Amino acid sequence: MITRKYLIADKVAEITSVYQEVHDYCADYRSDAPADYSVTVTQADIDLEREKSAREFRLRGIPPQQFPDSYLEELAVYRRIAERMTDYDTVLFHGSAVAVDGAGYLFTAKSGTGKSTHTGLWRAYFGDRAVMVNDDKPLLHIGAGTVTAYGTPYNGKHRLGANISVPLKAICILTRAAENHIVSITREQAYPMLLQQVYRPADTLKMAKTLELVDRLADSVKLYRLGCNMDISAAKVAFEGMQ
Repeated sequence: MITRKYLIADKVAEITSVYQEVHDYCADYRSDAPADYSVTVTQADIDLEREKSAREFRLRGIPPQQFPDSYLEELAVYRRIAERMTDYDTVLFHGSAVAVDGAGYLFTAKSGTGKSTHTGLWRAYFGDRAVMVNDDKPLLHIGAGTVTAYGTPYNGKHRLGANISVPLKAICILTRAAENHIVSITREQAYPMLLQQVYRPADTLKMAKTLELVDRLADSVKLYRLGCNMDISAAKVAFEGMQ
């Protein structure tokens, strides 16, 4: 077993794993500070991730993929981190987070809609003003009327992200459309997607805390729905509509 410490979303996690790859993946977040909590993953956790992965593929009607144990362990570690971070008013959220001029914007949608493609348009349109925070599963800390988005090592297959934190200004739900347009939406309109895209722990108490945090999240940031095509003008429409 291998043990190292990492500063992720302002909390130090002591991670004990079977494989070295977990620590290579998190290398940019290494820390020597005292641990706030610990995470230990065993072969049983890896086997459980394999079962979950196969079940998800069956539900989608496609043949399961064979993933190496080291990759499945990375998933198990982040699952444990997400579960522990609810104790610190922090949730894992499935979306692509980008910052412009120091303010964060989080885009979420059903898989395949084009979240990463859209934030790529932001980077192309704004150039150096735009920084990817996390392209897949950022951590969001919900404070007293404020939300902070954190980069983490778990930033998608293209590894787009940075070890930074930014105040989150808005969450935007993406849809495909022939013409670009953006509208402000209510928490009631946004809530089903927010709940779908947040990590939901199996533990009953942690799930209750997660629901409380989603409620606070919906009340703490501006909420929008963006109909967009993949022209670079979509970035301009989205940004101006959220100011």
